[in-house]
Amino acid sequence: MANTSSLSKEERKKTIRASRKKRKAEHPLKPRDYARGSKKKRKAEHPLKPRDYARGSKKSKVKKLARGQSKRG
Repeated sequence: MANTSSLSKEERKKTIRASRKKRKAEHPLKPRDYARGSKKKRKAEHPLKPRDYARGSKKSKVKKLARGQSKRG
């Protein structure tokens, strides 16, 4: 980027935006593999069996007093 010390604030903004736009054109973001839904598929031989309990019911329960005084209002 050019030396912007002699420019006004508006001109400085314009040059910064232009350099950012130029950098974005030269180095575009690459697509991420994990964001495109390419999860590993489960094999047909080992499907998940249906759940016979409620989700979260096997979690250990914590009493409210054990969480600390700072979290109680």
